[in-house]
Amino acid sequence: MVGRRRGSRANSGPHQPQQQRSGGPRKTLREPALFAKKTGYESEVPHEKMTIAQAKRGTPAIRPVRVYADGIFDLFHSGHARALMQAKNLFPNTHLIVGVCSDELTHKYKGYTVMTESERYEALIHCRYVDEVVRDAPWTLSPDFLKKHKIDFVAHDDIPYTSAGSEDVYKHIKEAGMFVATQRTDGISTSDLITRIVRDYDLYVRRNLQRGYTARDLNVSFIREKKIRLQNQVDRMKETVKTVEEKSKHFVFKVEEKSHDLIQKWEEKSREFIGNFLELFGPDGAWHVIQEQSGRMLQALSPYASPVASPRGSPSSSPTRGRSPSPPSPTSPSSRSPRSPHSSSTSPCKGASAHPLTSLSSTSEGDDE
Repeated sequence: MVGRRRGSRANSGPHQPQQQRSGGPRKTLREPALFAKKTGYESEVPHEKMTIAQAKRGTPAIRPVRVYADGIFDLFHSGHARALMQAKNLFPNTHLIVGVCSDELTHKYKGYTVMTESERYEALIHCRYVDEVVRDAPWTLSPDFLKKHKIDFVAHDDIPYTSAGSEDVYKHIKEAGMFVATQRTDGISTSDLITRIVRDYDLYVRRNLQRGYTARDLNVSFIREKKIRLQNQVDRMKETVKTVEEKSKHFVFKVEEKSHDLIQKWEEKSREFIGNFLELFGPDGAWHVIQEQSGRMLQALSPYASPVASPRGSPSSSPTRGRSPSPPSPTSPSSRSPRSPHSSSTSPCKGASAHPLTSLSSTSEGDDE
């Protein structure tokens, strides 16, 4: 039975889905599959037994070929879906019936399941390859069951399935010519999924405790719960430290990058400053040129500079040496009011020369007068 043994697996066969053969993918959602009636399949069309060759030719045209596949289908996965896809595409016109065993039978012959039978029923009716679901399917297929549901063929992988004291529960189906083999899918099975959960048990317990599940829900002792919560806190602290370290490394990298850029800019600016300084104050720089021009101007102006200012009482004009002094007039003011021979030199003169030689000559001439 599909899903009864470890891996109920199936590979995709050479056939393509029927909706693809009939002209492209389906455009509308398909309704969920129906549950089989307790009285079995009822039809006005007589159910005649057919061979596999007839079914592959698509006969009879008045009814589809009824194919049955059974299993546990716990933790429904892609391996289950591939097996049902192959069963659905065995013949051109197939009505796929899937039998799901109850919890009572499964716990008795195989073991405890993760999903309940109701959950497994619901998972099957929403598979697009399934047309009908039989609840509480039998562990071994009897002739009465095959007749009740008008089953033409049974689909399963051809590896003998030992169970319920039988070497192969499908032996009588194979002998009757009603068995059609499918291929298994490697790498995925219900047992593999359960093994992953058991292997990573602590991880899943910690995760569910973080999500709000109680220790009672997870069947975990009080001490183990506290230990797990403490470990969660330690992990959070480690993650925080790791985050801080990464941020610190990023910050240091940014600082180094900025420092490198700043030092490079400083070097460029220092070269520019030194070049400008040498251009201004170097041996052939503009500063030396300005100093030389200033020195030349000072040398040119030095003979005309007047280190001593002209006295305020210097005469406005000096009499010529060759001119004879005229006798004073009796009626002149000088005769009435005699003045000092140097009185004329006390009057200021705007046009007097400021040169010391000129002042000295004027004084001498006045004395001669």
